[in-house]
This record gives sequence, structure tokens and C-alpha cells, in this order.
Amino acid sequence: MTLPPLATDCHVHVFDPARFPYALDRRYTPPPASIEALRQMHAGLGIERVVLVQPSVYGADNRCLVDALSRLGVTARGIAVIDAGADRQQLQELVDAGVRGVRINLGVNRASDPRAAWKAIRETANTLGDMPMLIQLHASLPVLLACAPLLRALRQEVLIDHFGLAMAAAGPAQAGFAELLDLMACKNMWIKLSGPYQISARAPGYADVAPIAKAFMQAQPDRVLWGSDWPHTGGSQRAVDHHASEVEPFRNEDERSNLDAVAGRSDQEVLHRLLVSNPARLFGF
Repeated sequence: MTLPPLATDCHVHVFDPARFPYALDRRYTPPPASIEALRQMHAGLGIERVVLVQPSVYGADNRCLVDALSRLGVTARGIAVIDAGADRQQLQELVDAGVRGVRINLGVNRASDPRAAWKAIRETANTLGDMPMLIQLHASLPVLLACAPLLRALRQEVLIDHFGLAMAAAGPAQAGFAELLDLMACKNMWIKLSGPYQISARAPGYADVAPIAKAFMQAQPDRVLWGSDWPHTGGSQRAVDHHASEVEPFRNEDERSNLDAVAGRSDQEVLHRLLVSNPARLFGF
């Protein structure tokens, strides 16, 4: 599979704890992941544009993200995390730095309360107001569906992380998947096909992911994106007595194989939408 020019990776993280310390209340401690390593990975794949996503270990401290955006320049955009009390000046500074959205990460804590999710989404939307920023949502499929009426009504574009966490083993016939595709028909909804191991029950190669990815690409070819999820946090099972300060290795993932698992049988037109034109429209490249 030859990637088209200006191919975009819409989900990566940068970790620089020596310069930007992690939040004290984090759930895990990743090793460093540098811009240099990111560039090397992308050069090997043929990726020219990137969207940096604020990881949970930094909380709402976006300094590492903004620093990385300044170093990567016009080929990069960012997704930040904000506090509910963020004011317009703070948001404008993020936009000026290359940030194009904010993330609500309910998946890291496996949050399952739809009322709490609804409240977080509503507060974030109200804080953003008319700022040119989307809402990126990492949540389980049941939570997404419970919040569907609110998501449909938002003025902001909404980008759903990691296949909507629709588990691949159950395939497109699983409970709730048809409802998720119905939600995707709303013009402000986008889906990110990122990190196939997030939803797969198989060994690397993740063959069970292809039907899920294909269903999204067929249903809404103009609103699907791809992300590598580099550098792949969660490389070890957290024991019951795991302490958040213990350094947790990254997963050992084959980027090319993971991209093939999602889009390996796509024709060039679909591939161009997934990797070039759709990210350009959503993130303003």
C-alpha cells in the first residue's frame, strides 16, 4: 500500500517528563516519547502531517503539547485538554498555537456513568462557545449512545476516538453498532480509526478489526480519519498493587501492519479521503 502525499496521522502523543513533569494524579507513568522518534516513525511510513493529542498524564497542562506544535510547525495540529473554567483568552492562545480541539477522555478511567459524561460534554461545549475548536471524545460505546441526543445538538464538530470502542470480536452486528452508524450520519460527527488493539481480541495483525473499519468507511467515507496511537501506551498489565509512579513500557506495535489492518484493502480514493482530504477539512491543514 502506497500512501498518498500529505498523508496524516491524526492521533499521536509526545511525552517529555524531563522538561514537562506529569500530573501528580495521573493513572500511569509512560517513558519519554520524543519528537525526533515521532518524525522517524512517520518518515518510515510516508506520513507528512500529524495531529498531537494531549495525553491524560498531563491533565490540563498543555505546555508539552504547545511546545511540540511549535517545533513541528505547519505540518502539525493539536488537541488539548482544558479545565471547565478556561476563558476565551486561554482558548485563543491554544488556537494560535495550532490547537484545533479539546479532548474529553472518559476512557482512561473507564467511566460508565452517562449522566457524568453528559455533564462533561455540555460544560465543554459551553466553555468553547463559538471558538473554532472541535470536541474529541474518548468513551465507551454505551456512553456514546446514551449521549447521542446531546452530541447531535452540539454546534461543535465531534470526533470520536478509537472506533467508538466497538469491540471487533462481535463485528458490525454487535448491539449498539447500528445506532453508532446512525449517529455518524449526523453532519457534525467524525470517527477516528485509531489503535486497532484498542478494540481487537486477536494477536497483532488484528484481523478482526477490518469489518468494523470497513463499515465506518462505507457508511461515512467523508468523515473517517486514521491515527496510529503512537507511542502505544499500556504495554503491560497493571497489577492490583500497581503504583501510578511506576514507569509503564509502551506496547511493541508494527505501525505498517496496524495501518494495513484498518485500510489495507482500500482503493486509492478511499485512502486519500481517510489520510488526506478528511483530516485537511477537519483540522484546517
